[in-house]
This record gives sequence, structure tokens and C-alpha cells, in this order.
Amino acid sequence: MTKYEKNPDVIATLTPEQYFVTQENGTERPGTGEYLSNKKTGIYVDIVSGEPLFASAAKYESGCGWPSFVKPIEPDNIVELRDMSHGMIRTEVRSKHGDSHLGHVFPDGPTDRGGLRYCINSASLRFVAKEDMEAEGYGQYVDQVEDI
Repeated sequence: MTKYEKNPDVIATLTPEQYFVTQENGTERPGTGEYLSNKKTGIYVDIVSGEPLFASAAKYESGCGWPSFVKPIEPDNIVELRDMSHGMIRTEVRSKHGDSHLGHVFPDGPTDRGGLRYCINSASLRFVAKEDMEAEGYGQYVDQVEDI
């Protein structure tokens, strides 16, 4: 049993947009996400399960209208699925334990940082600032949130 799991009590508190994105595979409108312009240092976790997903050091401005990351902080927490909706073939990204729809991954990220772009809906994330990470149980990731 993992400490990160899909939590019905948390799901009941989601906003309509958070529910639409995470539980119904929705997408927030481009340019509207809470974390699109966030430049603070910390970690992004699944809003439903709390599992660690992305570090601020992996975030970059892609210009796509959604928060973009070059890699997950904990690859085992990311599940990739083939998505053939909307007349396209894409790779959907979901959280492993929360089973939340997060967004999609594309092979057009910065080549010097691995070439991937994890295009993620803010509505599926909760940001934990560096100074709060230890108290919230994410202390083991503190050394990964800043570029060295």
C-alpha cells in the first residue's frame, strides 16, 4: 500500500474544472492555468493523491499555453497511455496512484534537456513551495527543485 492514492474525500472538494480535468480527461483553456507563470521554487504534486510529479527545476516556458516540464521528478508516478481522441495520436500522461489525467507528453521539448515536453494542466496539480516541502512530507525532493 502506498501513501499516495486516489482519495474520494479530496475528489469531493475539487473545483468543477479540477474534476473535469482529472476525472473526465478534460483540458483547461490554454493560457488560463494557475501555474502557467509560476516561477516559485518547489514541487508539483497530484491534486488528488499528493504523489510527487514535477520539480520547479524541470519547468520551462514552452509557449504552448500550459505549464511545461522536461521530466517528472518521480518517473514511476507517471503512466503514459496512447490517446487517439480529437483525431490525433498523442501520449496521455496520468498519475500512477491517483489515476488523474494530467496532460500529454510531446517529443518537442528542449533537446539539451532530453527533448520532451510534459504539457500539464494546472488544474491537476498542487504546488508545494520549497519552504513547505519538509513539513508536507516531500523533504527528500528538496535538492531537486532548483537548478544547480
